Amino acid sequence: MSRGILEGRICSTGSNAKQLFLIYRFIPLLLLITFWVCAAFRVQYYVLSSHKGVNEAFLGHDRMRKQDDRVNADKNEEDDQVNTDQKEEDDHVNTDQKEEDDRVNKAVSEEKKAVIDDRVNADKKEDDHVNADKKEEDDRVNKAASEEKKPVIPNDLIGELRRNSTAAGSIVGPFDSTEDRILERRLTGGCDENGEFARVVRGRKFVVVMHELTMTGAPISMMELATELLSCEAAVSVVVLNKKGGLMAELVRRKIKVVEDIGIVSFKTAVEADVVIPGTAVCASWIEQYRAYFPGSQSENIAWWIMENLRQYYTMSRCVLNRVKVLIFLTEQQSKEWLAWCKEDNIKLDSQEILVAPLSVNDELAFGAGISSSSDTSSSSRPEVMLGKRKELRKAVREEMGLKDSDVVVVCLGSINPVKGQFLFLESAAQMMVEKELSSEANITEVVFDSERVLQEQTLKILIGSLWSRSTDWRYLEAMLRIIYQHPNLSKLVLWTPTTTRVVALYSVADVYVTNSQTKFGETFGRVTIEAMAFGLPVLGTDAGGTKDIVDHNKTGLLHPLGREGNQVLAQNLQFLLENPIARQEMGARGREKVEKMYLKRHMLEKLAGAISRCMTTI
Repeated sequence: MSRGILEGRICSTGSNAKQLFLIYRFIPLLLLITFWVCAAFRVQYYVLSSHKGVNEAFLGHDRMRKQDDRVNADKNEEDDQVNTDQKEEDDHVNTDQKEEDDRVNKAVSEEKKAVIDDRVNADKKEDDHVNADKKEEDDRVNKAASEEKKPVIPNDLIGELRRNSTAAGSIVGPFDSTEDRILERRLTGGCDENGEFARVVRGRKFVVVMHELTMTGAPISMMELATELLSCEAAVSVVVLNKKGGLMAELVRRKIKVVEDIGIVSFKTAVEADVVIPGTAVCASWIEQYRAYFPGSQSENIAWWIMENLRQYYTMSRCVLNRVKVLIFLTEQQSKEWLAWCKEDNIKLDSQEILVAPLSVNDELAFGAGISSSSDTSSSSRPEVMLGKRKELRKAVREEMGLKDSDVVVVCLGSINPVKGQFLFLESAAQMMVEKELSSEANITEVVFDSERVLQEQTLKILIGSLWSRSTDWRYLEAMLRIIYQHPNLSKLVLWTPTTTRVVALYSVADVYVTNSQTKFGETFGRVTIEAMAFGLPVLGTDAGGTKDIVDHNKTGLLHPLGREGNQVLAQNLQFLLENPIARQEMGARGREKVEKMYLKRHMLEKLAGAISRCMTTI
């Protein structure tokens, strides 16, 4: 059945194909005819357009050309418009793109700059942090090094010095045995029998009043006066108001009588004397009591030797200045100051004799310095002999002190207290060491030994006395020790020596002397100054008081201002003398000449003889 159906469909398909063939058999022919017509027209068009100068053969060509021209013109105009629009659009786009690029670039640049700045700042902060850490580390290291180098200052500075700790400087002396061995004899006074002083005092009675027994200028001077009176056959009694000090043994050794009582017994002894000679203004209270106990004229037998130049001493003395017969001062300048103060207080001194009698170099020191004495004419005291002994003493004592020939010894003797200015002297030495580095840099100078010229180091050494004196200001001494501990190199330079009356050896080892008194008027006189000059030492002193009168600046020494402002000048002067041995020698020689002309014992005794004579003749 299915086969029959299939055959039926095939028959139907064949019948339809025939019908379609009959209908579309003319279509190819029509297409062929159309092709040939179009081809003919095309050939004709190309033939006509290929001949120049010939009129258009084709009738529609002109119209077509015009139309083409219009089309081309429109096209060109359209193209121009398009190009213009395109250009404007491109320009606009380019402008927008440029602006966008600029914004992008600016943003990128700012972002990059910010990033770079952040990185730089971060690096800088990191560097700062590193530097801060490094500085902090350096500070810790420096602080540790500083603390390590900082000297440890003991609590008991005085105890360290007593134990002769080298950190506080070395203690040397005394040199009494060496001095006795080399000098062989010791002069403590001798009367010039033909002199005015011997003529006036011989056979007379005297009372000498000492305010204390410390080994300082005034007590020693009064003790030596008593010794001179005894040597010239006068009767002498000494009244000691304060037995503080170490001179009592020396008074006993010199066989000087000491009145035990400072009250009525001393007054009775004094009233029986021909002349009473109180030394220093501190004796004012005793004088007032003495005059009160014996109010009559017989107690006017007083020649008062005033050795101070401070207003406070004038104040304690002014009530009895016009109750004595003679006032004796050490210098003209001191005399003028006291008279001016009296005038301010309306104190009349019309009946008082006013004289000036400077202190002097005693026989013992003059003997040690090789200066001849009118009271000693023995062959062993000839200047040339004594100069030889002095050189021998210098060599021996310097060896005991452990000094070299090249060491320049600067000596400063006296009570250790603020008035004497030893602390400021040490400050000057420390300043000089810092500036010149004396501890490590040698000062080289040419020195002659045995006709050979050699180069030697000039090294500073400082000798300070008088240690352990009863007049010592212990706090001031502690301050001096503290500055030595603060400048360890000073301990290598500083030498200490105990208080003593035997100073020939100390002056003999020295090369320079320093007197640094710090009161407004300086030293009233300065006995140690003339003693040092007697030994041919140039003096470095304050430009005030007696020092200014004694030391001729740039001739016998060099002066500097008072106070700390003088430290720099003192350091410079010290450095100058350290480096110039010839200047030291020349200044020292001129100073010695001045002492021989003005400040020997005979000069002082001549002045005192006049004062004593006037006091006795008015009784």
